[in-house]
Amino acid sequence: MGKHLALRLLLDTHVWIWALLRPEELDTGVARELENPENELWLSPVSVWEALLLAERGRIELDAPPEAWVDDALRAFPLRDATLTRAIAVASRALDLPHEDPADRFIAATALVHDLVLATRDERLLSSSGCQLLRA
Repeated sequence: MGKHLALRLLLDTHVWIWALLRPEELDTGVARELENPENELWLSPVSVWEALLLAERGRIELDAPPEAWVDDALRAFPLRDATLTRAIAVASRALDLPHEDPADRFIAATALVHDLVLATRDERLLSSSGCQLLRA
């Protein structure tokens, strides 16, 4: 059996939420990668914003007030911050994506600029060639 190469994974918003609230939704290969201590796991602040919007709209249910939920979630499932930069803003407009969803554009550009593999199940992102992808 070959040595596993460590991955630097940026979690798409739904992958982060599933890892926290519905781990059974994750592909078993991705779940294994999320549990592998050799891998680096990253999160964009855009995903935090999206999760809070989903909660406000009743699409996910949080068991604490939003700020406390985010703090608790990041303590329970620690992730590195993939900072949002001007380079990411510029890259978000240059990406070849099949749609204009600004959150997806920022997340994909974050993966590109920070040289991360984007873990997603979003078919629109998976059909793009803008960054490295891992089907979740």
